[in-house]
Formats: sequence, C-alpha cells, structure tokens
Amino acid sequence: MTTEGALFELPARYRQLQDEARALALSCADIAARADEADRIDPEMRARLAASGLAEVTVAAAYGGRFEAVDSLAVTVVREVLAGVSAHLDSLFAMQGIGSFPVSTAAAEPLRQEWLPRVARLEAIGALGLTEPDVGSDLRAITTTVRQEGDELVVDGHKSFITNAGDATFYSILAREEAGYSLVFVPADTPGLSVTHPHQIIAPHVLGDVILEGVRVPVGNRLGAPGAGFKLMLATLATFRVSVAGAAVGVAQAALDEAVAHASGREQFGMPLARLGPVPAMLAQSWVDVESARCTAYRAAAAAARDPLSALHLSSIAKVAATEAAARVTDRSVQVMGRFGLVRGSVIERLYREARPMRIYEGATEVILDSLARCKPPTLPRRCGGWRPGGTGALGRDAG
Repeated sequence: MTTEGALFELPARYRQLQDEARALALSCADIAARADEADRIDPEMRARLAASGLAEVTVAAAYGGRFEAVDSLAVTVVREVLAGVSAHLDSLFAMQGIGSFPVSTAAAEPLRQEWLPRVARLEAIGALGLTEPDVGSDLRAITTTVRQEGDELVVDGHKSFITNAGDATFYSILAREEAGYSLVFVPADTPGLSVTHPHQIIAPHVLGDVILEGVRVPVGNRLGAPGAGFKLMLATLATFRVSVAGAAVGVAQAALDEAVAHASGREQFGMPLARLGPVPAMLAQSWVDVESARCTAYRAAAAAARDPLSALHLSSIAKVAATEAAARVTDRSVQVMGRFGLVRGSVIERLYREARPMRIYEGATEVILDSLARCKPPTLPRRCGGWRPGGTGALGRDAG
C-alpha cells in the first residue's frame, strides 16, 4: 500500500474494518453515555466488543489475531469510528493492543501461546505500567525496580495513572534493573500487587495506581532481554501512538456532526442558524480541520504499518495535529450550539471533555514538539517536503 493511496482512499480491507466498527459502534450507542461515565470496565460494552471480533485486530494472526502482524492503520481506522460514539469503547479496544504488544513482540513463546489468544477474544485485559507518581514524560527517571533472585524476578514500585488498573488481567511493567530498563509481565493476581483508584479525571476513565511490593514472577516473565525494556516500550508507542490521532479525528467528526445538526435545525432572526453571521465559516473551518487531520492520520498510520519506528516522527506529527484539531473543533462546536452546548450529559459536552485529555496522554503536545525539534536538521526529499528524523529526537521524552 502506498502512502499516497492512504491519503485519498483506503484499501478494501480497511473499509471493511470501518464497516465492522460502525456496526459495533451503532450497537453500543444505547449504552455509550453510561459507559463513558464509568471508572471501571462496563461488562456489557466488553461483551459487545468481544462478540464483534474486532479485538482480534490488536493481536497477530499466529495467536488468534486478524492480520499477520498488528497493523497501525487498521487500529487507527477502527479507533476513529469507535471514539466518535464512545471513549470507553475506544479505550477498551485500543488497550488490548497497547497492553499486549510487548508480550506479542518479546515474550517467551509459552507466554504468548497462553495469553495472546485470550487477549484476542477479550477474555484477558491488558495494561501497560509506565508512569509513576513523580514520573510522567521522563520515563528514564522511574524508580520501580526489578531484580533477579534465582529463577524469579522481584518487582517493587508504584505505577500511577495506569489505564485498565483494577480490571486488567495482566500488566507489562517498566522497571529499572542493573542492565538498564526492563519490561516484566505480571499477572494481576500475583501476590504483592494491589490497585488503588485515587484519581478522577474530567472524562471518566478506567484508571488507577498499581502498587508492587515484593512481587515475584518467574524469570521467564521478563519481556525480552535484560535492559531491552525501553526499546520495547518505544516500539509499542511507535505502533499505537498514531491511533490516538484516529480517535481524535473520530471525536472531532462527531462534534462537527452535532454542531451541523443543531445549526441546520435551529432558526434565529428568521433564518437557519447555519446561515447566520460567522456560523457558516465556523462550521467550514471545522470541516477543514477534520479532513486535514484525517489525511495526516491515515498517511502516518500507513507508514507506521510498514515500519513503526522509522515512521514515529510522522505518528508524532499526526498525534499533535489531530488532537489539537479535535480541541479546536469541539470548542467551536460548543460555541455554535450556544447554551445547548453547555448542557450536562449531552453528547457535545461529553465529546468536549473527551477531547481534552488527548492532548496529554501518549505524549503531551509540547513534549512531542520538543522531541521533533531535536531531530537532525530536516531535508526536503523529492516526494515529500518536510522533516525527516535523523536521530532519536522523535523517540525522546514523549511518554506523557
């Protein structure tokens, strides 16, 4: 698949995925408002996602997945559709991939065989434990430790703001050891692991702190070689960051749809609101923002599907462009809808709150821009004017 093709028309298999995602989203519309206000996984939403088979997109075919390898564009187009209806549904889908990807790429074969088919069927819920109470973007400052004692690994630490905490079946925990940084696979029922829920955020989310006190797992639960954890974490971000852009496009499109429907159906001063004063230009600008973000997201996701790490600069650009566009479009949509955009419990109010965290998680806008600026000086290739990464700037302090 060429990058240019992704800009204009998706290949058939991705259009089919969009159709499947639309069918699932429509089937979940009746419980979206309830699920999006929940801070634990909604069991009915989970059952409907499992029945759809779409969670298979987050796992390789060898372990019950949909495609030969996890495909960034496939994840992105599905998230675009799901996020427009329910942030809870979008997160549940996406975290199956984010939480299990280190297992897919680096776990010992017995762990893959045992756990990944369960992830594809949504029988097991994954989580990725990176951030800590005092550590966000600068993940090299983590204090969680892992040490080997005989044939066991011992993990101690405190992970904070972890998606799916409390409902996850397993955690991939980033920890520091003598060889560097390692990722460790920790089943949720391991003695010494506990979860607290000290955080309530503006868009309710399955979120908590994971505390590990003398947690012991087999040495085979280290994901990859000792000290390889940071590289695995970056590979996970490289594969899934661009999908945040897809989700942001979905939120922005849903907000624009709400604004257009309101402006078309409401009359003021003897004419439809959609023809009054600055409103037409506001709606048109939102359309420009949505389509521009969508094109950027698809192009970056197509590149990430081929080679995630080499395309991380494009994924980072798409993440910034789309989440900032979602912020503008949702805010503009509230403005167009006036007092009706302020009603608590309305769709537009929910979308407005859901758009805001996107500019922070999986790489805050400012941190990503700083990382992009640290790339080697740009060249202007014939086929694409723009920055090309020459170093590790795009991989740097970007965890959010």
